[in-house]
Amino acid sequence: MNLNDALNFVVLPGLKLLPDSMDTPAARAMLLAIGLQESRFEHRRQEGGPARGFFQFELGGGVAGVLQHHSSKGIAMDALKRLQYGLNAREAYEAIEHNDLLAAAFARLLLWTLPVRLPGPNDYDHSWGQYLAAWRPGRPHRETWNTFYWQAWSEAMASMYGGF
Repeated sequence: MNLNDALNFVVLPGLKLLPDSMDTPAARAMLLAIGLQESRFEHRRQEGGPARGFFQFELGGGVAGVLQHHSSKGIAMDALKRLQYGLNAREAYEAIEHNDLLAAAFARLLLWTLPVRLPGPNDYDHSWGQYLAAWRPGRPHRETWNTFYWQAWSEAMASMYGGF
């Protein structure tokens, strides 16, 4: 999936499940960058691992984190209800593999649990730090992040303001 399609068919519809204040250029950029970093928007199931969806959520990791954190739990439960899923971690985890809207909403909510603001367009180190703090990847690949982050910001700004 190209980045424009990822934005229009995954990220933006997923953000529509959440409060309007959660849809910002920084949120769009981080979701795109994380999707690129985790799956390249090509794999909904981790190759050789348990993670699911384009954002590669694990049952005991991101899914549990979003459903248990005080700032995201209620919003996540509302998204699950609106999409007619059960309100338990197992059902959310299984749904995330094929429901891109839910996957994007959960990805944004996982970022929401961090106690810091989202990074700006040239803040490569801060954005990398937020990705590490929220996703806790087993084998992070720093060498790809800056390019993905720049591409993500370019797409996010074009979607909101017609260019970057």
